Amino acid sequence: MSRSISLASYVKRRNGVPLGAAGSMGNMLRRSLGAPSFAGFWQYWNPVWGYYLSRYVMRPLSVYLPVWAATMLTFAISGALHDLIVALLKWKPIFFITPWFVIMGAMVVISTKLGVSCKQYSWLIRALINVSYITLSLALVFLIDSFGAD
Repeated sequence: MSRSISLASYVKRRNGVPLGAAGSMGNMLRRSLGAPSFAGFWQYWNPVWGYYLSRYVMRPLSVYLPVWAATMLTFAISGALHDLIVALLKWKPIFFITPWFVIMGAMVVISTKLGVSCKQYSWLIRALINVSYITLSLALVFLIDSFGAD
């Protein structure tokens, strides 16, 4: 991402339509779910959030850390911010989304390192694969959480 790119330009690049335009949400869903890799899914998912994470978290971290570590920390920080928002809404501490995002970050790093791609499959199969990554990571968090509940 260029240092001078605006949020509006970033969203248009990710969604194919201007920020707030009709069809923006549909484009985001089609592009993210049909991405050829799990890393690609995250490039299209929630471009507004992605813009700020890229600009203020990922880019600064990648100056000092390898990309895989910056990616993992970016996912952890994003999860922690989500947990913070939920905690403020519920008015009680929560620590659920952070581990989930860390697991998804690990899946992104590992699948990228292994060169996992499903670009040869139809949009529907790619969407099922990307949703499977999310579902599997969520199931792992529930499994880990169940061990801690005992």
